[in-house]
Amino acid sequence: MSDTKILTLWKGDKLDEKAAEILRASCKDVTIPLDEEGEKDIAALLEAFLARDDALGLAAPQIGLTKRIVVFRNKGFDDKDKWTKSESDCGVLVNPRITQARGEKVIMAEGCLSCPDIQVEIERFGEIKVRGYNAQGQKVNKRYTDFLARIVQHELDHLEGKLIIDYDGTIYVSQKKQRFFQCLFQNS
Repeated sequence: MSDTKILTLWKGDKLDEKAAEILRASCKDVTIPLDEEGEKDIAALLEAFLARDDALGLAAPQIGLTKRIVVFRNKGFDDKDKWTKSESDCGVLVNPRITQARGEKVIMAEGCLSCPDIQVEIERFGEIKVRGYNAQGQKVNKRYTDFLARIVQHELDHLEGKLIIDYDGTIYVSQKKQRFFQCLFQNS
């Protein structure tokens, strides 16, 4: 099990300024061909992701790395028994860029490990094409659709310092946290 801590914008009823600085930063490209540092960063992100049961994806800034790397579940969304937590069940993108977004946008509530206790309705494209590199540093051009397209778009937002609270959609908050979030969003 990974001991890697996931950065969150708040802890309890207080903002975490240090974590916010990292989560809000635009990430830098990873050196290609992959060097030892790049390989180590990819391995650390993959290990942190595979250690979790509560995540569909994870971006490097969420573990404190301001690098353009994301990892995400690529199958077993509806049935936890199909999620084997092996690297073959994951997609890894290094230096990803969306090259095309198509289809009717779909609104759905999203949560985020870095914004706990909250969900936001977000409108996203139903199909995207992404150019980047895989975990071995090989060029890839991938097409993602439906729910997987949503996951990838969410994770790529992290690489630009964008979080679910930056969207204008309806916000769902647990009753016990309503007062904290009212103060937070009135001050932003």
